[in-house]
Amino acid sequence: MKNLEKEDKVGIQVELEQARQAKCTIASMSNADRKEILKKIASSLLINKQRIIQENQKDLAKLDDKDSKRDRLLLDEARIEQMASSVLEVSELEDPTGQLLLERKLPNGLLIRKETVALGVIAVIYESRPNVTIDVACLCLRSANVCLLRGGSDAWYSNCCLVDILKEVLVSAGCNPHLVQLLPVEREYVDELLHARSYVDLIIPRGSQSLINYVREHAKVPVIETGAGVCHTYVDETADLDMAANIIANSKISRPSVCNALDTILVDAPVLIGLLERLVPKFESAKVEVLADKMSYPVWQSFAYQYLGKATEADFGREFLDLICSMKVVNGLEEALGHIALHSSKHSECIVSQNPKNIATFMKVVDAAAVYANASTRFTDGGVFGLGAEIGISTQKLHARGPFALEKLVCEKWFIKGDGQIR
Repeated sequence: MKNLEKEDKVGIQVELEQARQAKCTIASMSNADRKEILKKIASSLLINKQRIIQENQKDLAKLDDKDSKRDRLLLDEARIEQMASSVLEVSELEDPTGQLLLERKLPNGLLIRKETVALGVIAVIYESRPNVTIDVACLCLRSANVCLLRGGSDAWYSNCCLVDILKEVLVSAGCNPHLVQLLPVEREYVDELLHARSYVDLIIPRGSQSLINYVREHAKVPVIETGAGVCHTYVDETADLDMAANIIANSKISRPSVCNALDTILVDAPVLIGLLERLVPKFESAKVEVLADKMSYPVWQSFAYQYLGKATEADFGREFLDLICSMKVVNGLEEALGHIALHSSKHSECIVSQNPKNIATFMKVVDAAAVYANASTRFTDGGVFGLGAEIGISTQKLHARGPFALEKLVCEKWFIKGDGQIR
């Protein structure tokens, strides 16, 4: 296993060179070979469950028991089994490379074909969640891409163990072990990676808004953003309030540390009291901290809600990643749409309503990768959408938007055949 200390070498030049060489070797691997490797990885994860848990405990031991990062960091038997199941699902997905997109013959006899091809070397910079290591690696292997993984120091032992297992499978299958590489965690190596245009084809940051902003501002390599989610649920005055309370509770409580969890509740004034009558018991049992605006704060107080604070402007547009959310009372759909337009990260947004016109307007106007009517934002996930695992949720509009899954790990290439034509 690697040491967390810096290695005695200049930067990450060795890893970058190895990745460039590995790109040539994976291009020659067949679809069947890549599928078989993923099946072996799934099996190896199950065989090595206790080994993974042991290393994961070293990372967990560095955190306070009440730290919200623990949930994202934890690998237990159930989660390892889930990872293995996800790898098998990806192995059975259709090969995204070699898909014929266009074919035509020009009047001069040139035959032109456009097909999908792998992107090349993909670097992913992420935080906390070691399951991302397996998701990214297997999606890249399935799509004939090489991956460079830069996880956070908080998951170092877990990530080292998982990458060691991946490499063991690759070596046993006679493949280049450098198809998957784990990079050092020091910041200077990140900066070197962001400037490695001769080696890296794409960088994907997955994590906090500060991480994504840093990568976007400093990268010379093309970037696709994923991860940060500031998610709203808007309850209009026609909403089924039992449904609304259930949706809000699920969106906030089921797994608060993930990017598709609820951050802000917007509610029409006429239904505020009715909503809180149903929501307060659910939030109290989970000890959800609510940061309420001026209009909703006294109503929460009237319910003697003990986990209550006053919201500031900074609490809107904030990704909490914990059992905390903000609430704002609005006067109708137009004000809700304005608030979301100002504060959304364009990840996942929801309206709870029985008004078809309001639903249609919300779904059309809200600018987000996933827009919901009467359902929890927690469904925004590549696996749930039937796409297998995902690298993250893309919140931008070029190349990929929404779950960044196997189907998006390709680009286009033109193939032209002639018999001596000149122009």
